[in-house]
Amino acid sequence: MPAVLDPAASLPTDDTDDTPAAGVAATVILPVTGMTCAACQSRVQRQLTRAPGVTAASVNLLMGSATVTFDPGVVSPAALVKVVLDAGYDAELPIEGDDVVEQLAARDATTSHEYDALRLKAVVSGVAGAVAMLVSMPLMVRGDHALMSDHAAGGVVADPFMRWVMTALSPLLEAAFPWLYRVPPAVISWSLLVMTVGVMVWAGRQFYVGAWNALMHRSADMNTLVAVGTGAAFVYSVTATVAPDLFTRNGVAPDVYYEAVIFIIALILTGKMFEASATRRTSSALRALAQLRPTTARVMRPTPDGSMVEAELSLADVRVNDLVVIRPGERLPVDGVVESGASAVDESMLTGESMPVAKGVGARVIGGTINATGAIRYRATTLGARSMLAQIMTLMRDAQASRAPIQGLADRISGIFVPVVMGLSLVTFATWFAVLTQGGTGAGAATVRAFAAAVAVLIIACPCAMGLAVPTAVMVATGRGAESGVLIKGGEALQRAGDVTTIILDKTGTVTEGRPTVTDVLIAPGATIDTDALLTFAGSLEQSSEHPIAGAVVRGARDRGLTLTEATAFESQTGRGATAMVGGQWVAVGNATQMQELSLDVSSMQEAVAALSAAARTAVYVAVDGTLAGVIAVADPVRATSRAAIAELQHMGLRVVMLTGDTLATATAVARDTGISAVVAGVLPAGKVAAVRDEQRDGRVVAMVGDGVNDAPALAQADVGIAIGTGTDVAIEAADIALMRGDLSGVARAIALSRATMRTMKQNLFWAFVYNVIGIPVAAGVLYPVFGVLLSPVLASAAMAFSSVSVVTNSLRLRRA
Repeated sequence: MPAVLDPAASLPTDDTDDTPAAGVAATVILPVTGMTCAACQSRVQRQLTRAPGVTAASVNLLMGSATVTFDPGVVSPAALVKVVLDAGYDAELPIEGDDVVEQLAARDATTSHEYDALRLKAVVSGVAGAVAMLVSMPLMVRGDHALMSDHAAGGVVADPFMRWVMTALSPLLEAAFPWLYRVPPAVISWSLLVMTVGVMVWAGRQFYVGAWNALMHRSADMNTLVAVGTGAAFVYSVTATVAPDLFTRNGVAPDVYYEAVIFIIALILTGKMFEASATRRTSSALRALAQLRPTTARVMRPTPDGSMVEAELSLADVRVNDLVVIRPGERLPVDGVVESGASAVDESMLTGESMPVAKGVGARVIGGTINATGAIRYRATTLGARSMLAQIMTLMRDAQASRAPIQGLADRISGIFVPVVMGLSLVTFATWFAVLTQGGTGAGAATVRAFAAAVAVLIIACPCAMGLAVPTAVMVATGRGAESGVLIKGGEALQRAGDVTTIILDKTGTVTEGRPTVTDVLIAPGATIDTDALLTFAGSLEQSSEHPIAGAVVRGARDRGLTLTEATAFESQTGRGATAMVGGQWVAVGNATQMQELSLDVSSMQEAVAALSAAARTAVYVAVDGTLAGVIAVADPVRATSRAAIAELQHMGLRVVMLTGDTLATATAVARDTGISAVVAGVLPAGKVAAVRDEQRDGRVVAMVGDGVNDAPALAQADVGIAIGTGTDVAIEAADIALMRGDLSGVARAIALSRATMRTMKQNLFWAFVYNVIGIPVAAGVLYPVFGVLLSPVLASAAMAFSSVSVVTNSLRLRRA
């Protein structure tokens, strides 16, 4: 049964005070709203990192969250919220008691509301923009008006795209609505002014409020660019409407650009709408997990007369130790242990394993899985936030809120991006004005052209794409991994896994099944004991040990019908064996190293042990009252999937090394069977750490794969620690990646996913940077002298919206990785 997390071991009980002590690092995830681009994300993170007592801060634009690690003796979560508020953004404390399913539901509700609002505003402002463009046509093509404007500007019009569209459509409009061309220009201008103010106040309010808040906090972001660009066009148009004489006396037509202001707002909102829709799909895997949990459970409850009846209860009313009744085809509501019945359970949604898993009395079952065949009853063990499904979702949520190191490049650029763009906009205005006036164009007309180019620079340059480039890829990749049974604990682990060059595999429980069985019981020459007595002594002692080989000895004794007694004075020697008193006699069970430390001569068994090792069987020595009594041989079969998985890893160009505390002969036999060429055998936990360090000193990036307590130090030492899902909680806690299925195929999947994700991240960052590197100069007009190409502010806003959507769409391709 894949055990990704042991809820009882990993979380405090209800009466435990889990408030971190002073000096002990604590972590809180704060919901943050108001961030619109990478510049916002960079500012919030910078302010949090500078706060006293904060050791690390990671802000995720996409998730709208800040993950902060801090010293609770120095700063409180409430103080961290104030830091965000002082930075100009909204934040709140996380709601206590809500599990991740409820949090996700709340976030989905908020996201849906935001999407609906964006869609409404985008549609209404788009319709208003179309109406404004049509109504503006009489102004733009009125004979003397247009000629004056074009002549004064020396043939360089302020908005070539909009003028081209209006000129093309004007004959059709005039034929359909001739009365419109008889309306006085002043009436049209004032009508457009009223319409534009309505759109700016209702649909575009968020940009102007955001820009004002940024200004009050002496910062700048995407809102600043949009507000300054549209605000400048609006002020220019209002001036032309209220005081047209200021323009005509300088030989410049008092053209207005209300339709451009409306279209810019409409297009940016449309981009935000598509962005919200696409980014919501990035967390589809997390949402799919949330939907696995039923809302009700059928449990046995007592009646007043003392009998037990089935009752359909809300999931919130289920209690630990309730007897849950499940029929074929139903989804299990909570975690538990089967008390009666037998069935096969489909766990594919959690482990990626397509075949149903047989469940009988005593087997653990996971809430959210589907009962395929028989009817079962089981005792509820963990509920709510402590359930395995909730813990998996929590791990995924935290991973998706984390940052990959490559994000730092985008953050450094975003921190200075907006001020640089505003400076470039001023340079664009000054350059155009100087060039046109020196070429004989009047100052008024030169101002119009320079103004349009400067606005286009402001509008096209948006750091949104840079802010979304990495987190969207992280979210999609971690969700895709979870769907295939690979839980990746954050963006850093995701990025490092792609750089791995060497895979170190623990043997027992990783390459092999981890459930060895007794194959031989050999009596030492001269020993006065039979095989049953030898196995009884060893099995009685090993009942107190959790080692897989100990379990095999105990099962072997019980399978033979032997009666085991309780051992006393039990002492375990890590990596060697154990000693205890069994029935008044001193017993030692362990490897050759332990026997040597006990000054016991094992030479009489060397030939037999060598033969066992050559057959990939592990020899366990047994000593009774200071005398070698015999050897128990244990074989751990190679997992059926190990050979293919190791071959795939090698095909990916990875060096595969097997590491084990077992003998060299046994390890070599397993390595030969699985195609592994490099073996390190006979090492203790400290030796495993040393082996990892040796690989790292040689310049290799190492991934350690293990499942046991003795693997935890090596997992922590490795560049990437990967825990097999059937392993211990200690190993899983120390690992960066947890495989929910107990086989090595997940290692290849994890590394392949990491490599694909890194390619996507680099593509996203490349296009986000190149977009601005190309777009800003084009908007500034560098192509005009040679090709006569000018970029309208309206087209600039469409390009800006497209850049963010394209980055998110590219990340979504990882769902098929």
